[in-house]
Amino acid sequence: MNIIWKTDGCFVHEIITQMPEPKPAYTTVSTVCRTLVSKGFLHYKLQSPSHQYCPTVSKGAYTDKMLGSVMQTYFDNSFKQLVSFFSEQKKVSAQEREEIIALLNQSDNT
Repeated sequence: MNIIWKTDGCFVHEIITQMPEPKPAYTTVSTVCRTLVSKGFLHYKLQSPSHQYCPTVSKGAYTDKMLGSVMQTYFDNSFKQLVSFFSEQKKVSAQEREEIIALLNQSDNT
């Protein structure tokens, strides 16, 4: 999706060229694009003999939906459980914890 947002629409072979090594198979990327079409995140224009895939949602809306799904599925819609998970996994440095707290405090003041 990031590649498609950057280009505002592209073909499967263009997506693959912008991906890091090892690059996935053409059919893999094509399948993911078709799945995203079926979920309403992409649409396509038939540019014979290929499909040009274009975003139907903004990056913000997509991120909100995906994070909402992760929160619901794995953390019972609890931000506290999400933060606790990363803290227990030692994935958050002391500096990042301080910055997160500052951001939360800042959002309380607005």
